[in-house]
Amino acid sequence: MSRADGSLDALNFFLADVRDGLGPYLAIYLLTIQKWDVASIGLVMSIGGIAGILAQTPAGSFIDATRYKRAAVMAAAIVVTACCLILPLAPDFLSVAIAQSVAGIAGSVFAPAIAAITLGMMGPTAFARRTGRNEAFNHAGNAVAAVLAGGAAYFTGPIAVFYLMGAMALASIVSTLLIPAGAIDHDVARGLDDGSHRVHARPAGIAVVLENRSLLVFAGSVVLFHFANAAMLPLVGQKLALTNESLGTTLMAACIVIAQLVMIPAALVVGAKADEWGRKPLFLAGFLVLAVRGALYPLSDDPYWLVAVQALDGVGAGIFGALFPIVVADLTQGTGRFNACLGAIATALGLGAAMSTSFAGLVVVMAGHSAGFLALATVAAAGLLIYAAFMPETKPPLEGLARGGS
Repeated sequence: MSRADGSLDALNFFLADVRDGLGPYLAIYLLTIQKWDVASIGLVMSIGGIAGILAQTPAGSFIDATRYKRAAVMAAAIVVTACCLILPLAPDFLSVAIAQSVAGIAGSVFAPAIAAITLGMMGPTAFARRTGRNEAFNHAGNAVAAVLAGGAAYFTGPIAVFYLMGAMALASIVSTLLIPAGAIDHDVARGLDDGSHRVHARPAGIAVVLENRSLLVFAGSVVLFHFANAAMLPLVGQKLALTNESLGTTLMAACIVIAQLVMIPAALVVGAKADEWGRKPLFLAGFLVLAVRGALYPLSDDPYWLVAVQALDGVGAGIFGALFPIVVADLTQGTGRFNACLGAIATALGLGAAMSTSFAGLVVVMAGHSAGFLALATVAAAGLLIYAAFMPETKPPLEGLARGGS
């Protein structure tokens, strides 16, 4: 294994606890320590999500254009971490909303930057397998961070996650510095390589992207997937915290650890088999698991049941996380607009996630947690049907991959 490969593994591992900010831990902290109501928590999380949405497409375009991708990752890690560490000092609604907004904007850099660095290092023919490996290390990092957070929170309370995040951010910066700058081909990193080792001189016009029907269908599917998925874990965390306030954060950590451990083999399978099995059947499996998961949560309030069902998140999210950049790379190959499109689709992803938390919060306030889970499961089922009907297979022919890798 080369130094660049090992450094990219480390970056994905340590950045896992940084790239999403506090994530579901924010909901528990605000609910149990600051005594916010569920609707306010959903609203402030949505505000941060909307800020990130507005930044996604410009962030992708910036990553396409810049040759300082490593510096962009490090700067974003510092900003996101700082915005999270300031929350215990200023826990009022306005301060939290501003901090989450700035963190959302900075965090929009991570997905296109990691994808670009990977594509620029590996090229299109090895991108699917390496992306699966990226996701596996990302999930392993999340699992380790969750174990540490759960253990620390048991003794010190939810505030422990803030300090852990700072340590992981520092490690991610060191890992980024260890990636050799010369290992990244910046033309290939933006998708100018068409898969046959022919690098186009300049990127295609934006109309090429806007006229890509499959890309638009994929964007709509991503919205539905994250609309159904994003609010499920925070709702589980709220139920666990309300059942046992002293163990809320620890049980949430257990949910995350189990799901992340399942995501590791799921991502590796996608990376290893996406070129052989195709992208579409794998993505449909992710939608199906998401719908089933939402339908199972209301069957019991027992913490062990909730934690067990959360393991299914590892299958659905593991498949989605690995396939997302692969499908976008398929649809934009040779255009030079890979990261811009990745950012644009991430905008759709963020839109679905932001709407999810507000929608689920309102449903819970009006009809309870069970109704919230079932509503999200219905959205997932609708997404499954739409993807099956309108999204084509995007994988290149196996013989084309063989020629490209020769």
